[in-house]
Amino acid sequence: MLTVTDDAKEYLKELLLDHTDDPDFGVRLALGASNKIGLVFDRETPDDYVVEHEGCKVLLVGDEVAEVVAGVTLDTEDSPDGRKLRISRE
Repeated sequence: MLTVTDDAKEYLKELLLDHTDDPDFGVRLALGASNKIGLVFDRETPDDYVVEHEGCKVLLVGDEVAEVVAGVTLDTEDSPDGRKLRISRE
């Protein structure tokens, strides 16, 4: 399954709160072209794996993405452009 570090949870919470105050929304991992993983704001669906942090649904993972991110760690890293998410395979 997907591992999400505390730093990544905090970053996702900040990202979410910067874009909406609707408690029903979360940040969803979505598959784009060539199976590249992206982020979109979305509502939870019944089959989602939900990661919560301090009362917020910070990450939503649907069945179609769960297999792709199995064994992956989501963390943050500092870059010249600021903090960003980093995906690594264990």
